[in-house]
Amino acid sequence: MNLMNVDGYHAKIGYDEETDQFRGEILGLSGGANFYGSSPEELRQEFKKSLDVFLEVCKEQGIEPRRHYSGKFNLRIPPELHEQLVMTAEAQGKSLNSLAQEALQRSVTA
Repeated sequence: MNLMNVDGYHAKIGYDEETDQFRGEILGLSGGANFYGSSPEELRQEFKKSLDVFLEVCKEQGIEPRRHYSGKFNLRIPPELHEQLVMTAEAQGKSLNSLAQEALQRSVTA
């Protein structure tokens, strides 16, 4: 996954074949904000412009720009995998939650 960072905000970057440009989508916002550019430099400039416009609109409308996360989510997995995970956690002297949290943390830092 290609990510770009500006002012503490992150965007995923892809290529849009129809426009023959790179397309960015700012992540973690309470609304949507996209931008396009033909080069990394132009893409970064457009990211900044799009973000500034989004933040200004949020300010005008009294909206919190970033989504808030509770720290909880439901995960549906096959019962067999659930059983294997519980056994693995117990064998390591951990809770299932700790085991899952460690695995998820490894996946985002890899």
